[in-house]
Amino acid sequence: MYTILVIDDSPSMRRIIKDMINSIEEFEVIAEAFDAYDAREKIKEYEPDLVTIDINMPKMDGVTFLRNLMRLHPMPAVVISGESVRGNDIFDDGAVGFIPKPEAGESMISFGERIKDNLLNLTFLLKRYTLKKPKAKKQVKTKSLEVNKKNHPDLVIPLKKAALMGKKIIAIGSSTGGVESLLKVFKSLTNNLPPIVITQHIPYGFSKSFADRLNDNSSLNVAQAETGMILENGHAYLAPGNMHMTIERTAGGNYQIRLLDDIKVSHHRPSVDVMFRSVNNTVGGAAMAVMMTGMGDDGTIAMKELYDNGAYTIAQNEESCVVFGMPAKAIQAGAVKDIVHLDEIAEYIIDFAKNKRR
Repeated sequence: MYTILVIDDSPSMRRIIKDMINSIEEFEVIAEAFDAYDAREKIKEYEPDLVTIDINMPKMDGVTFLRNLMRLHPMPAVVISGESVRGNDIFDDGAVGFIPKPEAGESMISFGERIKDNLLNLTFLLKRYTLKKPKAKKQVKTKSLEVNKKNHPDLVIPLKKAALMGKKIIAIGSSTGGVESLLKVFKSLTNNLPPIVITQHIPYGFSKSFADRLNDNSSLNVAQAETGMILENGHAYLAPGNMHMTIERTAGGNYQIRLLDDIKVSHHRPSVDVMFRSVNNTVGGAAMAVMMTGMGDDGTIAMKELYDNGAYTIAQNEESCVVFGMPAKAIQAGAVKDIVHLDEIAEYIIDFAKNKRR
């Protein structure tokens, strides 16, 4: 069953849409929101598989909200609004469906049938582009933001003794605001860099298209990570939206990707903490870790481990972050060597590759 958040400023229209959706066996309305700001909080709280959006809303119109949603938290969205809004290029803005609201004289039965037909036609897309991830075996809760092992979740893979320094690798973690920020960084990177691994908190189904977008806007070869991939210079690898990404050393001394379908760590799968720890175990002090914009504290523990192991660590500064959460926690934990503006991150990565920064 797919869960839906209904966003509409009209209580009566929310009730009508909710009742119609709940009558469809494959769908359930998990929450309602009366404007874009309420919707933002409900999305974070309920993590729906799909949202329906009205265009004419107070405070922030639906088109602006849709654009922000696709930029900061991409997910399937269906516009339910007046027929005239179709000229707003809502599909170019990221909508996967459009359902006109009933016109004068149209029966609610007809309106309900259009909702049903539209949603059922989207099920094949939702199977591919859905937020519905495999259920975690156990939900892990963090009780403290301090870097203290007993107050943090198990990081899935154990921390090993400091690894022998291997070949360089660059690891990047990001969340809210990371999609556009990563695009900006990757446009400025050269193609002669060590392998780059990326964990961006992104819904399942959107990570492949985002990897393709990075690839199209960068001189690097960017791909969604798959188990068994050997890391190569001039290449970057993005964790899938529902799997932890780890790095292992092969018998031949190469780095190889291994994906884990395991419990959420720091409330996320993929988790920056899991990736950073595996990089620390495998690469040790030869690594560079970059913490970019994002909400929460995912990555803080393992970034401190990397820092203590001699790796070069940087964090995006508050001024250039969409959300100064993950970088702030890493800085507070003493896990960061340099604090860098978004516009300078690519330069720092290139300098690290050239041995100019340690």
